[in-house]
Amino acid sequence: MIQGLEHLCYDERLREMRLFSLEESRLWGDLFAVFQYLKGACRKDGQNLYSKACCDRTRGCGFKLKEVRFILDIRKKFFTVKMVKQWNRLPRKVVEVTSLATFKASWMAL
Repeated sequence: MIQGLEHLCYDERLREMRLFSLEESRLWGDLFAVFQYLKGACRKDGQNLYSKACCDRTRGCGFKLKEVRFILDIRKKFFTVKMVKQWNRLPRKVVEVTSLATFKASWMAL
């Protein structure tokens, strides 16, 4: 425990030390993995994980992913399903970058 922060709750301690929660860190890692799959860094494994959405329904951004719907709730927790919503929420300038370093820098600037 860091001296002077004992009285603060978990969220306030993280904010005070300028750290991110476990959920945010996990989300970052997952988004970086999705970026690598989509940009071709993982050609063998990630080639057919995601499919692009139809261009006429994406409101100008041509790099949205197609959302698959399932009847069973257990499939909603799959990596490929839960990350589609997160990816589609990203702004166009973040999604269309070419390198992972640029993606990280532009996503952190949000």
